[in-house]
Amino acid sequence: MTHRTTRFLAASAFVAVLAGCFVFAATDQVSRRDAARLQAKIDRINKNAGGERRSALKTPISENEVNAYLRYELGDKLPAGVKDPWVSIVGDGRLAGRAVVDLSQVGKSKKTGGMLDPYSYLGGTLPVTANGVLKSKNGVASFVLESASISGVPMPVWMLQEIVSYYSKSAESPQGVSIEKPFALPAGIREIQIDRGQAVVIQ
Repeated sequence: MTHRTTRFLAASAFVAVLAGCFVFAATDQVSRRDAARLQAKIDRINKNAGGERRSALKTPISENEVNAYLRYELGDKLPAGVKDPWVSIVGDGRLAGRAVVDLSQVGKSKKTGGMLDPYSYLGGTLPVTANGVLKSKNGVASFVLESASISGVPMPVWMLQEIVSYYSKSAESPQGVSIEKPFALPAGIREIQIDRGQAVVIQ
């Protein structure tokens, strides 16, 4: 797998955690074998990236494979302060999720000290959940956020965006990642279909 694709998967996994693609589940539901299966599929997708073909190539990826890969291959690439991600592929384009996030760092970086400052309420390590729809076409994808919460308490989109921005900052993206901004799919991927329990990558 190329370094660019590794970065893309790590970034996408992180954004998915906070933007609504992850749901918490027991650790014994995935295995290293699932992760290895997905790695083989990723290698095949990369190999097929530049070739010309008469018909579309479709690679199904199961929910367990995604989560095993997250745990065993991308776990150390997620930012410190984000843990226990799990992707739930609901179907009909819909994704739902949960991750445990250290909110105190976000609050410290933003709060002004005023009595009505909303960032003063961001603290502790708590579960962040969200739901939305992944749309993709012609090599470009976007995520439409529908709802988000902290420990079951609804939170506005702007607050989730601040959390995502804080934890996704990098030298390449100093402002962090925008939740709903369209992004180019790598490796010649044209579309990702979201069915119940699996995603189908189409090249």
